[in-house]
Amino acid sequence: MAETGTLVDYANSLLEVNALRDYSPNGLQVAGRSETVRLMTGVTACQALLETAREWEADALLVHHGWFWKNEPPQLTGMKLRRVRTVLEAGFSLLAYHLPLDIHRAYGNNAELARLLGITVAGQQSAGGVPDLLWFGRLDEPVEARAFGERIGERLGRAPLHLGPDGGAIETAAWCTGAGQDFIDDAVARGVDAFITGEVSERTAHTARERGIHFFAAGHHATERYGVQALGGHLAERFGLEHRFVDIDNPV
Repeated sequence: MAETGTLVDYANSLLEVNALRDYSPNGLQVAGRSETVRLMTGVTACQALLETAREWEADALLVHHGWFWKNEPPQLTGMKLRRVRTVLEAGFSLLAYHLPLDIHRAYGNNAELARLLGITVAGQQSAGGVPDLLWFGRLDEPVEARAFGERIGERLGRAPLHLGPDGGAIETAAWCTGAGQDFIDDAVARGVDAFITGEVSERTAHTARERGIHFFAAGHHATERYGVQALGGHLAERFGLEHRFVDIDNPV
């Protein structure tokens, strides 16, 4: 058991939330019970996840995609009102960590994706004005491009979209989980063989083909399931909490 305030303060410090400007507030977004015994984690604070947290009688829900995004309408109506009402009626706290959870070297999405895919991290660099958002590294041994795509599909449970050259081996890669498709030029400048992210844009296909880089769109949700699990597991171990990760499937 932990005081919720202590739990939040620790997570905020661990993820250095004050070091980044983000698109939504990081940390405690909705205050609930003062003590936390049951911690649920998930990718997005959607209605289905909120209902599951209420049924499980969670004391706190920790997500990667929370609420109150920049430039969104502030009115509490419709879907947004229903979500907020569910949390308030259930009485659990809602915690969310966006960019800080993408870049964290121990529990972040990029770190976890590297572990899953068997990539040794060589470093990080700024992308889109965010420090350390683009990661790069090396595979233990070269892998044929099609086989690497199959590896991604097997380990993430979703076949990626593969764009770029026909054939060839992959030994070096850059990656950014989620909506990082516009960082493909940064990956090219790094001189890597492949770039892995979650989403894809129409222009990405032309860039990959013309610049000769293997591009893998592995799914926004699929690439960002793992940081929140790692963070939740760490918090549970440190504070003696009961932890449960719930995956609300999203094909995007």
